Amino acid sequence: MKCLKLLADPTRLRMLLLLHNQALSVAELQEILGMGQSRISTQLSLLKQEGMVTDQRSGKNNIYQAELPELLLSLARQAAEELPECPKDLSALRHLIRKRKDKARSYFDELAGKFGKSYVPGRSWKALAEALIKVMNYDVVADLGAGEGTLSQLLAQRAKKVIAVDISPKMVEFGQNLAQSHGLGNLEFRLGEIEDVPIETKTVDLAILSQALHHAEEPSRALSEAYRILKPGGRLLILDLAKHSFTKAHELYSDRWLGFPEGELAEMIEAAGFQGVETSVVDRETKPPRLQTLVATALAAR
Repeated sequence: MKCLKLLADPTRLRMLLLLHNQALSVAELQEILGMGQSRISTQLSLLKQEGMVTDQRSGKNNIYQAELPELLLSLARQAAEELPECPKDLSALRHLIRKRKDKARSYFDELAGKFGKSYVPGRSWKALAEALIKVMNYDVVADLGAGEGTLSQLLAQRAKKVIAVDISPKMVEFGQNLAQSHGLGNLEFRLGEIEDVPIETKTVDLAILSQALHHAEEPSRALSEAYRILKPGGRLLILDLAKHSFTKAHELYSDRWLGFPEGELAEMIEAAGFQGVETSVVDRETKPPRLQTLVATALAAR
């Protein structure tokens, strides 16, 4: 009954529908709704008390997501049809997501051709070497969030086919040109997002997310996409950052998430349908910000 009363408030209803579509911070809700921080925080607190939203810490921000049973979601959508603000909210949400992606795309466009020459969090040769031990003898490999394809080129020396996917047009162009100049005809670059991978279902033997998951808008969706493209019994390999507090990474490296706790990463992988999940910390930086690199592996269900 209390949930229904909460849904009766137009502001809370608008927030719930937005948070059902996309995980957002208070500042992002402010931008979309045009309301003050205090008002939004108060409403979020009420919704959280009733378990209608959950939050996850990312640096200085809490990222909120709606958790509604199907019946309540259906009622919320019906009620929203009477609110003239809701279509405008969704339009503003789409604009905000485009701005996020444009920011990430611009950042990686500028990095094209510079990887390996400058510091990138979590990208150490020690970590890559640890990962490569686990990825030998696969026919078709997908490198998701590949950048200019440093890892893809290494994999292409052994795999029959490597598909490198990246959001940045310049990264894709640079990587494809580099592959051609190195005579790697089995390495193909494709423009796309890791939450919507341009690869056919059940066609890949190994899917890799190397320092890409913390850039994803929805990490769980990226993991589900990796599961989709893998053949039954195919392997997932993740290299990413352990949870950290280096908040400047948001600005410096266009990171969406400040790494992941090892246990939570394992839970997300299992929730996507994978089995046999294994995680370990394979690198600890000795200089500030002393970031740690996680490796996680899992198998797609047969």
